[in-house]
Amino acid sequence: MTEQMKIENEIEEKKLAPSQKARIERNRQKALLLRQARLMNKPYAKDKNDVGQKVKGLAKVIDTGAGFFLEEDDDEDKLLTNIPIKHAPVYKLMANIPIKHAPGPVITENKIFCDDCGKEMQESYLKTNYDVDICDICRENEEKHNLITKTDAKTKYLLRDADFDVRDPPLKFISRKNPHHKSWGEMKLFYEPQVYKRALEIWETEEKIEEERDKREDNKEKTKRKKFDKKVKELRLAVRGSLARKDRGPHQHEYGEETYDEEDDMYSKKCLTCGHIDTYEKM
Repeated sequence: MTEQMKIENEIEEKKLAPSQKARIERNRQKALLLRQARLMNKPYAKDKNDVGQKVKGLAKVIDTGAGFFLEEDDDEDKLLTNIPIKHAPVYKLMANIPIKHAPGPVITENKIFCDDCGKEMQESYLKTNYDVDICDICRENEEKHNLITKTDAKTKYLLRDADFDVRDPPLKFISRKNPHHKSWGEMKLFYEPQVYKRALEIWETEEKIEEERDKREDNKEKTKRKKFDKKVKELRLAVRGSLARKDRGPHQHEYGEETYDEEDDMYSKKCLTCGHIDTYEKM
């Protein structure tokens, strides 16, 4: 068991009221801050030549480093006067507990300036999400600092999925719900100047991007034409098939002129299509 735990157990045995404990804790913290401030203000021991000398002057104000100042006369003995005598032992026990200070803010020496206006800035929307040194005021120029969806970026700059996620460094993005189709998945928004820079890394120049885009458009038109011609051909075959099925129905004879055989006393006629001869007699 550590010394601090022993002290806390002894305090619990006193069974003080919560308000009394809070007041004792505040006085303890104040006294310890005063002690630390004194050590910071007077880090070195007095010179032996200074013994017995008196210096007249105004009361010194000590910066406690905690957001307030204390006069040098406000020492620990005066703080004890605000505590009842019966609770003084408890205060002395609590005074031995070390103070737990919260970590202070991180102060960076490197200043950040907006790339557009040149003014100093702390943080901004584009800096936080895309690591771009553009302030929120300059960000309002949407033509220059536009956000673009992944689908539109792939179409406009002829990029593939790997160009966004796999190629180093991966492009930063934020996820937002689709405002037009809420039931769809979230869409990824990229910073368009970064997408444009990635496209130049792949295609080198804007002219090559335009040439490739025209080439792809021509291929799309050719593909559409082939699909259309194929459908027309299939439609023609379907029509021909239906006509062929009609021709394959039962044959109907088309006979020519009737002839008479005097020897057999029989009549006959011949089909003009298949050559069938129908022989019959008349009463």
